[in-house]
Amino acid sequence: MCLIVVGWQVHPDYPLVVAANRDEFHARPTAAAAFWPDAPDICGGRDLEAGGTWLGATRDGRFAAVTNVREPGKPAGKCSRGALTAGFLRSTQSAGDFSAGIVAEDHAGFNLLLADQTSLFYISNRDQPPRQLPPGIYGLSNHRLDTPWPKLVKARERFAAALTGLPDEAAFFALLADREIVADAALPDTGVPLPWERLLSAVFVQSPDYGTRASTLLLRDHDGNITLHEKSFGPDGRKIQSSLMSTAV
Repeated sequence: MCLIVVGWQVHPDYPLVVAANRDEFHARPTAAAAFWPDAPDICGGRDLEAGGTWLGATRDGRFAAVTNVREPGKPAGKCSRGALTAGFLRSTQSAGDFSAGIVAEDHAGFNLLLADQTSLFYISNRDQPPRQLPPGIYGLSNHRLDTPWPKLVKARERFAAALTGLPDEAAFFALLADREIVADAALPDTGVPLPWERLLSAVFVQSPDYGTRASTLLLRDHDGNITLHEKSFGPDGRKIQSSLMSTAV
């Protein structure tokens, strides 16, 4: 996943709000968001190549999401980054305890967000030790938390405005669908060729081979109920399907 914006304890009705785009090669096999047959308390998408997830939640209100750190030429880690999110969602550990037990060297560069019922943690093996986040709005792409890449700054601003309209979801999916390419003068230099910097500068990435595969809005209310709405996309941004799940009884 390449863009996550989180509102933590800033909305009066929804203590956790997440809007996210997952970017990936279209050839990588993926299952759309659903409750997992082998772990029915977990809902989220599934990477069918390594078995993990980029974003998921549980019936008791736990949440996890991961992005990679853009490091061209660096070797892959021995363990999938998606195993971090799946491992937390399968566990009963608090976000803080799980964070403390991660072996950073087992993975290529990652950014991880973990939330239990009372806390939100940010963990990265390319940043300082795990830290618990105070209430606020946070943005994460393929560098450290709140790195001011143009698309992340814009998405965070639009997210803050969209919060006022909840439970209406339209403004969140509008910001996740933004396909505007950033001007060359404002592009970050992340070590990839210029055509890739341009392509990846959009909130919604669109091309025949690589792009935004899923746009997700996740809401957790004060009772711990999760609503997860995901829209899936194919090559060139073609919409495939929409999935809506709720853990409310």
